[in-house]
Amino acid sequence: MPAHYNVLFLCTGNSARSIMAEAILNHNGRPTFTAYSAGSHASGIVRPEALKQLELAQIPIDGLRSKNWDEFAKPGTPKMNFVFTVCDNAAKEVCPIWPGQPMTAHWGVADPAEVKGTPEKIERAFRDAFLLLDRRINLLLSLPLESLDKLAIQREVDRIGKQ
Repeated sequence: MPAHYNVLFLCTGNSARSIMAEAILNHNGRPTFTAYSAGSHASGIVRPEALKQLELAQIPIDGLRSKNWDEFAKPGTPKMNFVFTVCDNAAKEVCPIWPGQPMTAHWGVADPAEVKGTPEKIERAFRDAFLLLDRRINLLLSLPLESLDKLAIQREVDRIGKQ
């Protein structure tokens, strides 16, 4: 395995979950990891509630933007080592599929942007999504990637998505 890994977090709208995952991994995983995020149907906006969770965790938000996954399919873009989908199959969201040979895993997270109700209920949904992503990313960072073969890494990233 390489000494540096590029990771793409995919979702449908790229407005909350994948954005938070990108920021968390870029904050906690440097210099070994560089994270990106994108959506199959990017909304073009980053939810302020997602940015608030990142700021509360003292994670930089500079440069975060909602982008379409086409940006990462162009020549000259970074080759991805991992692609994680974070859409929620339980809510019947259609997760995008990334072509090529990166290791992939589904790390389903309920979409906090779909939650309706009081401001407290909405904030709790964004906090829960943030905490779940943060925990999974920290588990990824604890893996001894340099000593595992590709199959063992694939098993581990699949296992992390079930936690």
